[in-house]
Amino acid sequence: MDFTHLHPWKVSLEKAIQIQNNLRQRLESGIGFPRLKTVAGADVEYREGKAYGAVAVLSVPRMKLVEQACACCEINFPYLPGFLSFREGPVLLECFCQLSRKPDVVIFDGQGIAHPRGFGIAAHLGLLLDCPTVGCAKSKLFGHVEEPGLSRGSQARLLDDSGRTIGAALRTREKVRPVYVSPGFKMDLAGSLKTVLTCSTKYRIPEPLRKAHQLARQAALEGN
Repeated sequence: MDFTHLHPWKVSLEKAIQIQNNLRQRLESGIGFPRLKTVAGADVEYREGKAYGAVAVLSVPRMKLVEQACACCEINFPYLPGFLSFREGPVLLECFCQLSRKPDVVIFDGQGIAHPRGFGIAAHLGLLLDCPTVGCAKSKLFGHVEEPGLSRGSQARLLDDSGRTIGAALRTREKVRPVYVSPGFKMDLAGSLKTVLTCSTKYRIPEPLRKAHQLARQAALEGN
């Protein structure tokens, strides 16, 4: 799986903001719910100054692992809210390059357009990969949202300061804390929510992300 090189990763904070603002103009929205055969999850674990990335590709609807990839690299960007892609992008792109084929959708442990500059990690890497992507975060980074209902599938719109919908809080399990879903690249909100809910079969976190997290953690523990 290839990606487009649009900018360097070792940049100043000011340059990172400029990159986000410029590339945001190139985002494409999707329409509806894509026909899914495979969904990937992407996550990163940290240990001793290194980032361990993992991508897990699962089949739909059985949620069986069909392909996986791991990579390790030095951390070259500090942890700063709103700049996750500059910290995790390089190692995750190494993982995606190992895949034999492009998944139908990728779910990232982070934000899509629910971001102060509308360009979170799911939007950023989706553009570089030219692949539909969804942000699914465990906590809210930006915007205003009410608590959704307690039943599975309940959702509440996440709004920016102007009142524009940029995502939603989604209850993936009854009476369990919601996740925060936002479109990344070539996805709309309805399709993003349905993708996350389809992949959340037993747990709060969708299965592709859970598997990617397990793989990244194992790689970090083994130092591979």
